[in-house]
Amino acid sequence: MPMGQRSRTGFTLVEVMIVVGIIALLAMITIPNLLRARITANATTAQTSLRSISTALESYALANGQYPATTTPLIGQTPPYLTVDYFTGQHSGYLFTAVLAACAYTVTATPANNGQGLDTFAIATGGVLTTNP
Repeated sequence: MPMGQRSRTGFTLVEVMIVVGIIALLAMITIPNLLRARITANATTAQTSLRSISTALESYALANGQYPATTTPLIGQTPPYLTVDYFTGQHSGYLFTAVLAACAYTVTATPANNGQGLDTFAIATGGVLTTNP
């Protein structure tokens, strides 16, 4: 290198801005897809949980001759009919509520207010699962 000249190494501002632009574009494409995948996974989890709750209720009715008046016996038995108390707090972006009678039940999974679910799901006596957008 001739005397008085410096070596120019590194990136120019234009090159850095191009890289930042490409990264921003990739983020704009992937982040919404990841959010949609999470919402879909939460909906699938809610449906699976409803089926588990229905199985627990049907098993309880088979053993006791009727459905429980509350959800407490499903969790409080040894061994429990359900290992997770779905009726307290939020589970995978959904809130679960149950309407129980001696001869029938309806359990509903409603999306929590955090936007992690879209549809409301319900399961009724006999394991009939429905979706309400």
